[in-house]
Amino acid sequence: MTRVLGLILLTCSISTYAQENYNNNKFKQLHEELATPNVYRTGSGAPGHQYYQNRADYSMEITLNDEKQQVSGKETIQYHNASPDPLDYIWIQLDQNVRANSSDSYKIRTGTMDEIGFYTLSKIDNQEQYDGGFKIQKVTNDNGKELPYVINQTMMRIDLEKTLMPGESVSFNMEWWYNVNDRLKLGGRSGYEYFEEEGNYLYTIAQFYPRMCVYNDEIGWQNKQFLGAGEFTLPFGDYEVKLTVPSNHVVTATGELQNPSEVLTAVQIERLEQAKKETVQPVFIISEKEAIKNEKTKANGTKTWIFKAQNVRDFAFASSKKFIWDAMTVKQSTKDVLAMSLYPKEGNPLWEQYSTKAVAQTLRTYSKHTFDYPYPVAISVHTHRIGMEYPMICFNGGRPDEDGTYSERTKYGMISVIIHEVGHNYFPMIVNSDERQWTWMDEGLNTFLQFLTEKEWDKDYPCRRGPAHQIVDYMGGDKNFITPIMTNSESLWQFGPNAYGKPATALNILRETIMGRELFDHAFKTYATRWMFKHPTPADFFRTMEDASAVDLDWFWRGWFFTNDHVDISISDVKYYKLSTQNPEIENKIKEKEEDELWSKDVTQNANKKEGKSYLEQDPTLIDFYNKYNKYAVTEADKKSYQEFLDGLSPQEKKILNSDRNYYEVHFDNLGGLVMPVIIEFTFEDGTKEVQRIPAEIWRLDNYKISKVFISEKKIISFQLDPFLETADTEVNNNSWPRKMEPTRFELYRENFGYGQAPNPMKEAKK
Repeated sequence: MTRVLGLILLTCSISTYAQENYNNNKFKQLHEELATPNVYRTGSGAPGHQYYQNRADYSMEITLNDEKQQVSGKETIQYHNASPDPLDYIWIQLDQNVRANSSDSYKIRTGTMDEIGFYTLSKIDNQEQYDGGFKIQKVTNDNGKELPYVINQTMMRIDLEKTLMPGESVSFNMEWWYNVNDRLKLGGRSGYEYFEEEGNYLYTIAQFYPRMCVYNDEIGWQNKQFLGAGEFTLPFGDYEVKLTVPSNHVVTATGELQNPSEVLTAVQIERLEQAKKETVQPVFIISEKEAIKNEKTKANGTKTWIFKAQNVRDFAFASSKKFIWDAMTVKQSTKDVLAMSLYPKEGNPLWEQYSTKAVAQTLRTYSKHTFDYPYPVAISVHTHRIGMEYPMICFNGGRPDEDGTYSERTKYGMISVIIHEVGHNYFPMIVNSDERQWTWMDEGLNTFLQFLTEKEWDKDYPCRRGPAHQIVDYMGGDKNFITPIMTNSESLWQFGPNAYGKPATALNILRETIMGRELFDHAFKTYATRWMFKHPTPADFFRTMEDASAVDLDWFWRGWFFTNDHVDISISDVKYYKLSTQNPEIENKIKEKEEDELWSKDVTQNANKKEGKSYLEQDPTLIDFYNKYNKYAVTEADKKSYQEFLDGLSPQEKKILNSDRNYYEVHFDNLGGLVMPVIIEFTFEDGTKEVQRIPAEIWRLDNYKISKVFISEKKIISFQLDPFLETADTEVNNNSWPRKMEPTRFELYRENFGYGQAPNPMKEAKK
């Protein structure tokens, strides 16, 4: 196989380099952008020797009122100050206040009349009529004495009776209630769905209790207001929660059920034990037939379900008399996990076929790339038009049509959202990043692992995000509406592509193209294990990936995460050279042939030949020595000079001279601003191909224009940049030489999977 050799031609002179603004250098290191390493967070990206994190333990009694659709509760929080700082007050998150009529989240929304429709107006009307927000009844200390507090929108400050010193703990109690939102009318991550024909409700409840804010070394209290987009930043703790619901409801929640004999039948308990042994097919704890029978009953009182969860950052639950329930076990080297799904009959046949198996596959793939799943259960609960995650439990959409048929889009949308939301157990439920500040640290990393899981589920899985070619339309779009990934969660344009798609694509490119799977997988696993059950920052991630791989990625983080540059590398010119042999008998013939070919194309000379003889041809007396002289004839002097040249060459130089290789000077332009590896495919005259991969550092001395000489024994007839579409190059028409036109990538790769209307061949086939 022929090999193309490469020689770098440095086209930027010293003066050009000196003129380049240092602040715009694509390879400038990130030291100025990242926090200075300290005793809490090291320069390697690992937790420092004095790293700390505070803790909040919860004991709660919660009541679900199915008549009024209200949740009321009492909670005791024990807050542990592990920081070196004395605390005079503490901050509590009141997430339900985002739905209060006075919420800033409503006031800051923008729009035009062009966007007004029946759905929008209905939603506005529903919001005006809905009495949202927490109704705080009481805040007291252990002795029942009321504590002073101030509520500022979605945050509440509790002033402590005495300063909470380092190493000390404080306990306080709260009572509250709130109206649960109708998710289909008001939207939201949690709430209820009402099944009008039956008069039944399905509750998926989260953010239902006042929750502690995080206090840490990076920003102190994370008490940035919740406006709806930036999600949640929470400390770890242990939970004991008593959930009182109608007696015919089935409940699932974060943690393990403590009183199965009080709330489950003997048959259900037996089936649950069987599921703990089954690793291939889910076992039905409650079948569809049993669920249909149960949803027709009326409650004869209440039952209290008790759950405990250790070392979690949050708690959520679901309750309904409509639930079908199945489960199976996922084996791990450290512990077994019970994968479970709860869903109404409206979710079938999709849910019984796919949900629990999707949960299981997610645990297998994610654990392989991070750490063994440390919790005892992983639960998927069916809802309509939503996907949201909490520790050990998540709420997922994906509903077939009423006749049980479904589109391909619905099927894959459901599987993807289950993978994604179960995957959030790893990021940010265990690797506990600051969602209020950096959406990409959980959504982006999770979407990347979702892509890996989808491809392990089915090699032909129609993934929405991850492959490089699927982000080019976004990255090549209007820069006025593209923010860098490193933008606060509440200030993102195009939330999905920015926080999910682009970081997932960046990590996939790192893994497949820049670092390679072995280095990337080791570094990514190192980050996950270093920061499991801790609070990492972006700097911790960036530094760990470099520390564990010995790959300088500052240029990559800067370009992909700190700018809105895009990838557009062009082949601007190619020049073809052959090495002169210096042999006059060879070179003179070549020169003579080139001159003859040049004059044979001359339009004037060809026209004159048709018109008749020249004056010289008519009068031979004009002919002299030079008319007969052949300047390309080889003389004895030429031969002697050539021999002297050969005698002065070393054996290596003679080998090079006689190699008859081809030289190609290729010029590249970085039009998009984002430096990337140069991946170039050569097609040879004999039809064979070769791909050469050049690291991004080729741009280090000139970020915008470079040239490189490639040497080949065989003649190259074409050059192609990014032949496998792996760098997210937004313009393929300038990637080839000679130029060739390509259809626009938008038309080539137009894909969309979600829960909206889509063709349903299954329905047509039933007709």
